[in-house]
Amino acid sequence: MAITPEAVPTRRGGRGARERILRASVELFARDGIHATGIAKVTEVAQVSTRTLYQHFPSKEALVGAYLERLESDPNGPAEIETVLTRDDLEPRDRLIALFAAPAEGALAGPVVRGCPFHNTAVEAAGGMVEAAAFVERHKRELTANLIATADAAGADDPGGLGRQLAVLFEGARALATSLNDAHPFEDARELAVTLINDAIGAMSSD
Repeated sequence: MAITPEAVPTRRGGRGARERILRASVELFARDGIHATGIAKVTEVAQVSTRTLYQHFPSKEALVGAYLERLESDPNGPAEIETVLTRDDLEPRDRLIALFAAPAEGALAGPVVRGCPFHNTAVEAAGGMVEAAAFVERHKRELTANLIATADAAGADDPGGLGRQLAVLFEGARALATSLNDAHPFEDARELAVTLINDAIGAMSSD
């Protein structure tokens, strides 16, 4: 009896393979870490062969670079909270405060609070992935610049100072939440952020 194609376990390549690889990378790198995620795991989740993966991404560092680009461009990805600074349905002051909203329940559903995927990449890339480290540095500088611009639009007396302080608070809360495996630093950061913003701008609207 002839064996049908459905009876033969195969991995899927062809159209859509690159997208599946990227989706698997976002899921695995953000959740488990880059070094802890081997190429074999990515290919398993993406349902592609190792050969197919390397046809699209010649090295793991190239895959990490594409992963970072996806994080930055995906409004629904792990870094989506940062897009609040570009919302035009909120006043500038409210955008600054919204950045410190507690993560959605689903984001903390796993056993480990992973924090900022860009920061985590920078830690893992130290000394080993130069391009990835440079990408993260550029992203973080742009985030700080966006905070300063938003503070300026909100009428802060010293938008540079407020923007940099909020950047430190935002990054620190996410790093501490990861270290403690506890979401409470997000709550504390929001309270401090409101105080900083009110001192710099004034309590012009309710929180």
